[in-house]
Amino acid sequence: MNVRVAEKCGFCPGVRNAINLAKKTLEKADVVYSLGPIIHNEDVVRQLAQSGLHTVSRIDEVDQGTVLIRSHGATSAELEEIQKKGLNVVDATCVLVKRVQKIARLLHDEGYHVIIIGDKNHPEVKAVVGSASGVDVVGVEADLSKLSKRKKLGIICQTTQSPDYFAQMLAAIARGGFEEIKVINTLCRETMQRQEAAVKLCRQVDIMFVLGGLHSANTRKLAELCNKHNSQTFHLQNWQELDTTLLAGKQTAGVTAGASTPDEVINAFVRNLQAYPAGS
Repeated sequence: MNVRVAEKCGFCPGVRNAINLAKKTLEKADVVYSLGPIIHNEDVVRQLAQSGLHTVSRIDEVDQGTVLIRSHGATSAELEEIQKKGLNVVDATCVLVKRVQKIARLLHDEGYHVIIIGDKNHPEVKAVVGSASGVDVVGVEADLSKLSKRKKLGIICQTTQSPDYFAQMLAAIARGGFEEIKVINTLCRETMQRQEAAVKLCRQVDIMFVLGGLHSANTRKLAELCNKHNSQTFHLQNWQELDTTLLAGKQTAGVTAGASTPDEVINAFVRNLQAYPAGS
């Protein structure tokens, strides 16, 4: 089968840095805990667990050792609790996420009611909400009804959202009659480049595969965008999940992957696809 891979896909610098930090920490420390999955990829989390990285959901599960702050960041309260318990800290927070947290604090200090556009359940968003006072999450237009029209709004966005979604929500906010609006673009350029490359490719192939963790926000967004332009789009974690009957009659397949998908997963998927008879 003819297989084409998106020009930009796979590990982003933030994810690569987090994994490298985790590996280096595991070499030096006896007991290492990750506050939540270090990235949203089960294969990577499993591999690191085999090397000794323990994933916990709360600081009170840790009594000693080293705590690794995952790429999505942590709240101010969590960092304070780690410090109070005297635990060692290795910070693998993505630099772009740190920037969003810093901007949230600055906007608050300037007197703005800080709004982050995104998914309230995503760990990055939770970390931002917990890094400054009075931050609210707006995920859909209906959420705007909860805000006072007299508010001065400081707007930021979850880094892995799409420009179209950000623009759609900003348009709704602009119609809301708020006293003042200050917008700072906090979208991740790496994410945008992956989205653009994926959409471009999916229009040129018979079937499109988006590889990555099912809980990965940026991977789900890639699949959502590709599906708008190619209904034969499938989000899979790896080759083992592929139902090969989907390939029947297909000549050309496209492959992209989320920012937390390892190269070996992408390469194995591509090799297996290339070995599959086209049009069979």
